[in-house]
Amino acid sequence: MKKHYPILLAVALFFLFNKSFAANDSIYEARRNAYIDNCLANFSTFDITLQAYRGLPVNSAAFDTMVNQLPTDGTADFEIVQVVRILFLSNGQYDSTALPVLRQIPFWLTNGDQLFDYWSENHMIQWMSSDYLLHQKYNWPVDSRLNYRVKHYLDLKVKYGFYEFLSTDYGPYCLNGLLNLADFAQDSTIKALATQASQRLLTDMLRATNSLGTCYPAAGRNYYGKYETPYDQNYNNLIWLLTGFGQQQTGPSPGGVVLATSSLPVDSIIASWTPHLDTTIIIGHTLDSGLVINDSLTPTDKVLFQWSSGAYFHPDVVLSTAQLLTDSNLWSNPNFSQFAYFQYEQPSNLVPLSVSFNYLSESSVICNDTVAIFKDNTVTLSSVRNLWPGKLGFEQIPCVANGGTTAVFTASGKIIANFENRTATNENNDLPYVIQKKNVALEMYRPDIKLPILGYKYPQVSLHWIDSVFDEERYDSLWILGRQGNGYVAVRRGCLDSVNGLRACQEPNGQTWIIMVGDSAMYGSFNNFQSVIDSSQYQEGWTLDSATNLWTYSAQITIDGKTLGYDWHGDSSLVSENTAVQNISANKAEFNVFPNPTSNAVSIDLSSFANESLTLRVVNMLGQELYHESAAGKGTGLKTLNTSNWPDGVYLISVETSDGLVSKILVKE
Repeated sequence: MKKHYPILLAVALFFLFNKSFAANDSIYEARRNAYIDNCLANFSTFDITLQAYRGLPVNSAAFDTMVNQLPTDGTADFEIVQVVRILFLSNGQYDSTALPVLRQIPFWLTNGDQLFDYWSENHMIQWMSSDYLLHQKYNWPVDSRLNYRVKHYLDLKVKYGFYEFLSTDYGPYCLNGLLNLADFAQDSTIKALATQASQRLLTDMLRATNSLGTCYPAAGRNYYGKYETPYDQNYNNLIWLLTGFGQQQTGPSPGGVVLATSSLPVDSIIASWTPHLDTTIIIGHTLDSGLVINDSLTPTDKVLFQWSSGAYFHPDVVLSTAQLLTDSNLWSNPNFSQFAYFQYEQPSNLVPLSVSFNYLSESSVICNDTVAIFKDNTVTLSSVRNLWPGKLGFEQIPCVANGGTTAVFTASGKIIANFENRTATNENNDLPYVIQKKNVALEMYRPDIKLPILGYKYPQVSLHWIDSVFDEERYDSLWILGRQGNGYVAVRRGCLDSVNGLRACQEPNGQTWIIMVGDSAMYGSFNNFQSVIDSSQYQEGWTLDSATNLWTYSAQITIDGKTLGYDWHGDSSLVSENTAVQNISANKAEFNVFPNPTSNAVSIDLSSFANESLTLRVVNMLGQELYHESAAGKGTGLKTLNTSNWPDGVYLISVETSDGLVSKILVKE
C-alpha cells in the first residue's frame, strides 16, 4: 500500500485545492480547467506550475533551467514567484533542487547591487512575497521588518491602487506576487489584504478591456510592444480566464498559470466588467501624502517605497535619494544612469539642481493621477490628464484609443517606424497635455525648452496607426478615419507630413492632435460618424503676453456637442490650468517661410497680405525679439532676413494684421 501514497496524496491535494474554487462561477471554472488542459497539451516552460497544481510530475529539465538561471537573471523575481508556487503546490518534491539556489539570492537591497531591482512596484511585491512565504514554509532567517513591510505595501494598494496603473506589462507580474500571498499566507491580515489588492488590480484591468478582449489603456508604465498585437500576450491570458473574451489561449503565460491555479474569488471581478463606461478615477495619492504615509518605515524602506511611486529625483525627495544611493553604493546601477551628474554635487546644491532640471527630475513620478476611461462595446479611449506636460516621459502612455483590436495613439521623440524599437526608457521625449471628454481627447505637445540640453533633440510627434487592420479608411483634410467592424476611430493630425513612413509632424514649438472614437450604436453608419467630424470647429494659434514676453499656444475643438481646449502659457514649467482659448482668429490669410530648416537666410512670402497693414516679428523660444517691423501696405513680395548670426534653435515668425495673428515655426541649423 505504501507505494500508492504519492498518488493518493496527489489526488487529495488536487481535490483540496479545487474545493476552494466552489465559490466561483461554474462557467469560470469550466474555462479555467479548459485553459489548464489546453496549456498542458502544448507544453512550454510555464506549464510546470500547472503540472504541480494537477499533481503531475514537473518537467525536470524546464524546472532545473528556471532555477539555475536565477542568480544571474536581472529579473529573477519573475521566475522566483513561479518556483515558490511550485514548492507550495508540490509538497516538498522539488525542495532539494530549488532551496540551495534560492538561499544564494538576496531578497532585498544589498550594498552595490548592479543586478536586481527591488523598488519598482511589481518587483517589490514579487521579492517581498517570495521572501515572506519561504520564511513561513522553511523558517528561514528573515528581515525583522519584512512582515510590517508586506502589510504596508498591501494596505497601500487596497487604499490607493497601483502606481503602475493599468499596465498590461507590469500588472500581471505584480499580480503573481499578490496571488501567492492570497493563496499561501498563514497570516489572516496579509491573506485578506492580498486578496483585496489582487481583486482591485484585475478589476481595473477589466475597466479598459473591450468586448473583444483587447486592452489598450493609457498607463502609468508600459511598453509599446503591449499595443502592437491584440492577443497572445500575458494579460490576454488573464482576460480570457475571467471573461472568455478574445482568443482562447493554448499556451501558458506567467500570469495565466498563477491565476489558473489560484483560489482567488473572482465572481465580483467578472461582474465588474461592463460594455459601456464613461468614468474618471484618481489613482494613488499626492507625493507629500506618500512621504507621510511611508514615515513608519525604516529610512531605507521609506526611500524604496517612494521610488516605487516614481519619486526618485523630484525636489522633495532628491536628498534622501542621493543619500541612499551613496550609502548603498548604487550610483553606478543602470537604473540611475540618467541622473549620474547628481552624484558629484554637494548636498546643498541638490534641491536647486533638481528644480533646474525639473523636466527630467519630476516627471518620473506616477502617483495621484487622474485617468479618464470611455468604453462602448469594441471601442475605448483612455487618458491621463496633466501628466507632466512638456517634460520627459518615463514609460508613461498618456492617451490611447482602441478601434476594436488596434491601438491608436501619438508619441513624441525620434521617429522609428517600428514602435517596439524605440527607447525602452523614455516612451515620450515630451509628454503632452491631455484633456478628454467622453469619447474625444485633445493632445497638445509643447516640449520644455530645456530638453535639448540632455540630447533630446527630436521635437516630433508621430501617429501609431496600422492601416492593414481597418476594414475601411477615409481621409478628410487633416482627419484620418478608420472603421473596424462596427467600431470607428478618427484622428485629426497636426499636419499632413510623414517621416520614416509614419504620419508625423515636426513642429517643435507646439502641435495639437485630436482623437475620437465611436461605433454604430452611437452614430449609426460610418458616414454619419464622418459627418459629425466634418461639422466640428477647430481653432489654433499663438499669442504673446506683453507683460511676461512669453508666448501662449492655444487650441480648441468643438465636436459632437463637446468643447475641449487648452492655453499653454510659456514653457512647461509655467503650465496653467486655464482651459479657455482666447484671441484665436480665423486667420484666413497665410504666409510661407522657406527654406525651413535654414542656415544663412530665410525668405518670408507675404503676398497673401497684399496692401494690408501688418507687423512682422521674429522671437526665439526665450521670448527674445530678434526682428520687428511694422508697415502699411507692405504685404507684397518676399521679405528676406539674414539668419547667419542666429544661434541654432527654434524661432517663431508671426504676422499680425487687423484680422488677427498668424505664426510659423522656423528651425535654424
